Amino acid sequence: MAESGPFRSSASAVQLSARLLCWSLAAAMASAAADAWLHPHLRWWGAVWPLPWWSACLAVLTWAVLRAREKGDRTPPQEGARGDWEQAA
Repeated sequence: MAESGPFRSSASAVQLSARLLCWSLAAAMASAAADAWLHPHLRWWGAVWPLPWWSACLAVLTWAVLRAREKGDRTPPQEGARGDWEQAA
């Protein structure tokens, strides 16, 4: 029976971390644009606007580790099996 939940396999964990990376980059760019155009003079803004950049850095590291683990877990092709490049040609 297949596992249920957000972490069904290592591939789904890689995909989830990639989505987190994309959303944190989008939030980081939006906060940087708001800081550049609106020049908010709120006391807490100076501490809040860099947080998406930090989360993007953490997401990159997480994605890289999970992706390397996913690639390392792959089994090499069989002797008689043709690779994707050979089949395409």
